Amino acid sequence: MTTPTDTRITLSRVMSQAEANLLGNVHGGNIMKMVDDTAGVSANRFAEGPAVTASMDEMAFVNPVRVGDVLHVSAQVNWAGTTSLEVGVRAEVDRWDAVTERVHVASAYLVFVAVDGEGGTRQVPELSIESEEEHRRHREAGIRRANRLARREAIDSSRRGTSAEVRG
Repeated sequence: MTTPTDTRITLSRVMSQAEANLLGNVHGGNIMKMVDDTAGVSANRFAEGPAVTASMDEMAFVNPVRVGDVLHVSAQVNWAGTTSLEVGVRAEVDRWDAVTERVHVASAYLVFVAVDGEGGTRQVPELSIESEEEHRRHREAGIRRANRLARREAIDSSRRGTSAEVRG
């Protein structure tokens, strides 16, 4: 069985002027694309085939990324259900031209759904949780999943004109 550690991947890239905004910082959308790309590699490897991004939540930017920074994006599967899975991602930077300590710049959680050749859902393997850190990540992913489902139900209920309790 596959463990979260087995699904870890890091992609790195030097940020250039082409990714920068008028302030000289890298556009958040460029960082988000690299986050999605990295999470996608982790998800597809775990799912043993195609898995598509269903949602991204809690994308938090904590420090800017500048031209000349090396952006390192690391991802791993935190939780897996029957056809979907959550991938946690952490982005860090250091300088291309000097030995510097890595700085945390963003984190995100993405949900992927495994798909077959016709675009329908298919089952994913079981995720084997072993270490205490993996257990913590798995528990927290379960909390995020419950919140996503409760939010979806509350919105659906609102659109139907009925009330639904928002759980958190």
